[in-house]
Amino acid sequence: MLLPSLLRTVVPLLAGWIIVALTGLGFSIDSQTAQSAVTLAVAGAYYVVFRLIERIVEKAGGPAWLKGAAGALLGYARPPRYRSTDQVGELLRQSRT
Repeated sequence: MLLPSLLRTVVPLLAGWIIVALTGLGFSIDSQTAQSAVTLAVAGAYYVVFRLIERIVEKAGGPAWLKGAAGALLGYARPPRYRSTDQVGELLRQSRT
């Protein structure tokens, strides 16, 4: 499950960077820190929007293609599934598979 988690982290960050680059958001600001903050905010919003679409489609029983498309735009068509546990060692093992 590590690869899906990595993809779902990296793809939204790249998408945020691309969206900022293509739209010119933040490019009038001279500060590199401000530019990075705008990119991270856009990437965070990108992730939230597509993750919400996934959840809503899943809960409402919507079309599978829409859930798959939202997941694909996050870098991996299915959200990672983790077994519920309170054991820290088990959580670490699950994160490595």
